[in-house]
Amino acid sequence: MGHNFKYRLGIWFACLGLALGLVACQDGAERPLPTLAPTAQPVAESTATPTIAPTFTAVATATVADTPTPFPTVTAIPTSTPLPGLTLTAPEDFGTNRNPLTGEIVAEPENLLRRPLAIKVSNSPPQYARPQNGLSQADLVFEHVTEADITRFTAIFYSQTPPDIGPVRSARLIDKELPAMYDAALAMSGAHPVVSQRLHGSDIGDRILRSHETGFYRTDEDKPWEHTLHADPAGLWQALAVHEENRPPEFTAWLTFSTLPLAGGEPAGRVTVAYDTYTLVEWVFNSADGRYYRWADGEATIDANNGQQISAANVILLTAIHEKDRSICLTHSNGICSDWPIEIQIWGQGSAIILRDGQQYPVTWLRENRSDMFTFVDAAGQPVPLQIGNSWFQVLPHYYANPVTIEAN
Repeated sequence: MGHNFKYRLGIWFACLGLALGLVACQDGAERPLPTLAPTAQPVAESTATPTIAPTFTAVATATVADTPTPFPTVTAIPTSTPLPGLTLTAPEDFGTNRNPLTGEIVAEPENLLRRPLAIKVSNSPPQYARPQNGLSQADLVFEHVTEADITRFTAIFYSQTPPDIGPVRSARLIDKELPAMYDAALAMSGAHPVVSQRLHGSDIGDRILRSHETGFYRTDEDKPWEHTLHADPAGLWQALAVHEENRPPEFTAWLTFSTLPLAGGEPAGRVTVAYDTYTLVEWVFNSADGRYYRWADGEATIDANNGQQISAANVILLTAIHEKDRSICLTHSNGICSDWPIEIQIWGQGSAIILRDGQQYPVTWLRENRSDMFTFVDAAGQPVPLQIGNSWFQVLPHYYANPVTIEAN
């Protein structure tokens, strides 16, 4: 019997009022929230602890070969083995030497006394942006769409100090939210003038680092100038110190972590995320080290600093409302605006799927206050822990139709 089970994931608007109630959007108006709901072949009922239970509908699947399309061999990167049965649920569980963003013990605990950096990293066009530098040492990475449906990264660096990060590009409206979630500074090449005004006028305005600051430099690569900005994070932390903004972060919400197996999951060995219309992301689980390895557009995603393939302990498929902010015009054509920035509404609540340990778990993401990071709960409102280690967020627009395919093997 073949083991190539497919789960196709659809995204649509759905009110989550029955589970947690409507949450007011940031502008005060209540709106229905998007739901990332898996569809799958019917499965036998389980007595395991329940998770969020969207309606499962049998779907037609194409005939596929028993053997999946092969990927290049995954080479496991040696990592420290977490303690068996370790669970971190409260701030005191982390002590002074565990990273609250990954749950890992850090080699240099003094690093936790500095402010996290949210750095904008390019992902397009591939010939100029890839391979990127430094992403393997980020604690968290968010991949999101821009106006042209290309994707860009916001990478959170806190516990580690890579020698080089880049190429660094311009910020978007989502970067008014992400640094606030982790009490981070924002490092960027710039932004559209009105977007920049929004960023600098917010509560993160005093900790924005632009290309003239210490830590930024231009490479001598033979590529367009806008793709040559890189950053030495040690220099960025020095720049923050000059501005008297380099201090330990103050978190108002805490992630939970556990090395224990979670109940109620479904197999998720291979995950494909199709961003309209340019980027195809694939994550493949490697049981040898319990991590997901990343490909983009058919090629392994490599960190140019060390030649390692990017991998993650957790991959989070997170859907959010995406709307054009028509108060900001990016492009005029014959006196008429033809392009607006996308506001990604990552506040309130929405649906997501956590991928960890080769399994998928549907959850609700929560962010009640501006300074809160994402937390995740099941249908009963109980926290769903991440595996100890780094996390990648695939932020998906609510209007995408079937952007994700999950296969068991």
